[in-house]
Amino acid sequence: MNQWTELQIKVPVSELERASAIAQMVVPYGIYIEDYSTLETEVEEIAHINLIDRTLQSKNRTQGIIHIYLEPEVSPREALSFLEERLHAAKISYLLDTSNIKEEDWATTWQKYYHRTRVGNHLIICPVWEDYTPENPDDIKLLLNPGMSFGTGTHETTRLCLAELEKRVTSKTELLDIGCGSGILSIASSLLGAKSVVGVDIDPIAVKVAGENAALNHLSKDRVQFLCSDLTDRASGQYDIICANIVADAIIHLSGAVRPFLKPGGIFLCSGIIKPRAEEIVHALQTNGFRVIQSFQEQDWIALTATALIIIDE
Repeated sequence: MNQWTELQIKVPVSELERASAIAQMVVPYGIYIEDYSTLETEVEEIAHINLIDRTLQSKNRTQGIIHIYLEPEVSPREALSFLEERLHAAKISYLLDTSNIKEEDWATTWQKYYHRTRVGNHLIICPVWEDYTPENPDDIKLLLNPGMSFGTGTHETTRLCLAELEKRVTSKTELLDIGCGSGILSIASSLLGAKSVVGVDIDPIAVKVAGENAALNHLSKDRVQFLCSDLTDRASGQYDIICANIVADAIIHLSGAVRPFLKPGGIFLCSGIIKPRAEEIVHALQTNGFRVIQSFQEQDWIALTATALIIIDE
């Protein structure tokens, strides 16, 4: 019988709300949260007594625990990669308990969850361990070994970005990919013909994996390069497209920081947005001088394409 997998994320109580929103990106059907920070107050209000069980008294009041339960068909490794990158990008201090994941899931058996997938009209995302030759001459095969970085092309947030990039990337496109993860968006853009691509990520492992994936696809560093950077700290110049498949809070921050990096008429492509936060993102973009020109949805996920209302001259 297939078993569900439990993951636990321990975070400061002050970060529970933001961390829970990220956790729900993995399992939108529900999570369980342990929060004992207001235990005494709640017990007295509900039971009108101040006697608390000794076991409860011993609970950590400064730390909360988020329990995530993965269905048998969900890859634990992909879920962990997503959580680590999103929590790291949100600058949330965390501890992931992976004791319930079998050792073989960290080796090669996790590959059973990840197979070749078509995105958009012509992109074929193909794991490096699968032997596949495109049948259609117009198809573009993207070889990928995600390692411990998020981005296999199966998650809705990534698929939404890839489909939009397929429509917008041209031979003149210069693109900046913020939070590049496995490098999938950067590499896809380069294979679609972009003139140059820069991917940045705050995780050095992701930058390493992205570089290795670019090499798998025979892309030189003058076509696509990856930098270890906090959002746009090491980026320079201006771009036709800036894409950010990250978390809502980071997009809100970026909405006030990326405009100087956009060329006149440039596009800011945002994804990683869970539906309940979409209006908040739209408001942040509008407040910072952007106009949302398109919105895309798959399941409970939203991607937005925006352009700057006022061009900032350097």
